Amino acid sequence: MKYTALLAAFAAHAAAVSVSGSAEGFAEGTTGGGDATAVYPTTTDELVSYLGDSEARVIVLSKTFDFTDTEGTTTSTGCAPWGTASGCQVAINQDDWCTNYEPDAPSVSVTYDNAGILGITVASDKTLLGEGSAGIIKGRGLRIVSGAENIIIQNIAITDINPEYVWGGDAITIDEADLIWIDHVTTARIGRQHYVLGTSADNRISLTNNYIDGVTDYSATCDTYTYWGIYLDGDSDLVTLKGNYIYHTSGRSPKVQGNTLLHAVNNYWYDNTGHAFEIGSGGYVLAEGNVFQNIDTVVESPIDGELFTSPSTSVNEICATYLGRDCEINGFGSSGTFSQSDEGFLSDFEGKNIASATAYTEVVANVEANAGQGNL
Repeated sequence: MKYTALLAAFAAHAAAVSVSGSAEGFAEGTTGGGDATAVYPTTTDELVSYLGDSEARVIVLSKTFDFTDTEGTTTSTGCAPWGTASGCQVAINQDDWCTNYEPDAPSVSVTYDNAGILGITVASDKTLLGEGSAGIIKGRGLRIVSGAENIIIQNIAITDINPEYVWGGDAITIDEADLIWIDHVTTARIGRQHYVLGTSADNRISLTNNYIDGVTDYSATCDTYTYWGIYLDGDSDLVTLKGNYIYHTSGRSPKVQGNTLLHAVNNYWYDNTGHAFEIGSGGYVLAEGNVFQNIDTVVESPIDGELFTSPSTSVNEICATYLGRDCEINGFGSSGTFSQSDEGFLSDFEGKNIASATAYTEVVANVEANAGQGNL
């Protein structure tokens, strides 16, 4: 009886930490660490080692890994581009940013935590899972770069990365990577970007069911709304953004440029004091079946890239040619709107893995129930 009970307990535990579902959209087929035996790091050093080694791994987080003070602090001279009021972020002079871009901003002393500046390297063939709501990385982000591929990050939270400082660190950085699926992740109180895709090619990325919590005591807009949401600036990037809750932001949610093809589908934007989309040169955005609630400026003007906003059922029929189905219209509540129908880039979706879409009327309930850590 005892042996049987132990087997049952082991089986239940194993089931609790397995990947839930599978990647949808451009990163369909991502397997991460596959069926590798799960490992449970107990220290920050062990977590860093597991994430960065050459083994296929399933890494399970069952507690908070706090990197605060693990690498000491630095005090230096930064700048205050948005003023020195208590709610304003100030900037670290990283790579002479203050000197080159904000030379007239007042100088200020900054003291920041060193661990937050550069994220933990995540190598290929990794699955990083949180157990319940326990898996939290505090004070440091994740960095997927330099040819890394086949990575799953699911059901964790990344929090408190030098929130008072621009250039204090990003939650998740992806640059020169492929087949990356990030799902049910919560990010909160981040100094710089919650998500940033760099200038090298990121071939297939799916960001699904994540919660970008923009509430902060320090912001570039000095109003408790984070400005640094999602920055997509890659070369030949393919990004699926589906089922995400993008809350309490004031800009860059997302900013899209470089040569990025973005499919934004069934996301929920709620409460933004600035703008949601910012589309620069080389940004190609298909937005369908999303809900924008209390978003004064859905897309910043001018639009230097291309945008298809799924404006009507008749216009949306063109999507069937390239996506295999009609696109879904977007929903707006107490918000501005957008209506643009650049069709030329839709052919870029042809032959690729495309996320499904539901009507916008189903989005709010689905996102509120499912987005973020702990909602698998």
